[in-house]
Amino acid sequence: MDCGFPTINENKESIKSIFKSVKTIAIVGLSPDPSKDSHKVAAYLQSAGYKIIPIYPKGEEILGEKVYKSLELVPDKIDMIDIFRKPAAVLPIVEIAISRGDIKVVWMQKGIVNNEAAELAHKSGIKVVQNMCTMIEHKNLFV
Repeated sequence: MDCGFPTINENKESIKSIFKSVKTIAIVGLSPDPSKDSHKVAAYLQSAGYKIIPIYPKGEEILGEKVYKSLELVPDKIDMIDIFRKPAAVLPIVEIAISRGDIKVVWMQKGIVNNEAAELAHKSGIKVVQNMCTMIEHKNLFV
């Protein structure tokens, strides 16, 4: 996968603050397959005390949580989205995040950079992290 260079990214202090302030994380592209990175990361975040909300096109439940087919269908408040989708799919996800009005952080996983989406989120007052793994960053800061 061709990974671009992030032009917008939070620093380590901001990332630490993000982890301390968020409680609910929607995992966009959370696979029900336990061998997939999205599943491993979501399980880790859940074990670290975060409420996860699976966003996946099929299924009823992942990691004991109700699955939503898309971000706009989630009735609960979301603090952060953690994106496991190709860079080309990120912009529409960020547009939905902005339209919801409750999402404070857009996190794009390792290998995912979309500077256009990052700039749009940033201009809307949303913190942006690109090309970093939530599990790795959390472990580095808190474990």
